[in-house]
Amino acid sequence: MATDTLVEEGVSPELIEPDFPYEVVRGQIVAKPTMSAQDNMVATELFRALVLFDPQKQLGQSVFEILFMLDRENNVRRRPDLAFVSRDRWPVDRPIERANYWDVVPDLAIEAVSPSNVADLDLEKLDDYFRAGVRQVWFVYSGARRVYVYDSPKSVRILGDGDDLEGADILPGFRLALTRLFGSKPPPSRP
Repeated sequence: MATDTLVEEGVSPELIEPDFPYEVVRGQIVAKPTMSAQDNMVATELFRALVLFDPQKQLGQSVFEILFMLDRENNVRRRPDLAFVSRDRWPVDRPIERANYWDVVPDLAIEAVSPSNVADLDLEKLDDYFRAGVRQVWFVYSGARRVYVYDSPKSVRILGDGDDLEGADILPGFRLALTRLFGSKPPPSRP
């Protein structure tokens, strides 16, 4: 059904979404790069670890592929692969409006970086996150078996095999060995 028909039938334009994962960057709808199968499995494992870490949602909400309104004035909405929103930013018992985005800035944004990602666009996304007030960003490179932990656009720690990913003051007590996240041995390279 065409978008115009849905609006004529009384469906709010805020509930109409394109047929593909997207973000809104300075008012323009931008297709989000798709994750490889390996990156998707790693993101799923990380999401599972986050949810199991805080099963009663006492610290907040861990979410998968939700569009967040980061900057209303410049119409910037980003869709991290995973995110965490603390109960300080959105109380767990507060209902979420039925819209195509969540009107809150997450504390933690996590991107599973696939071969289809473009470095310049990832850096632009990183800047958007911090400009909006995201406290920490994790870029997960499953092919390289590394996680880049950004505390600001210019402060990064690079974790690899043998390291643990920690939640710091956002998720106090969260710890995940990267060998658990990526598996004990790297996948075979493609011919």
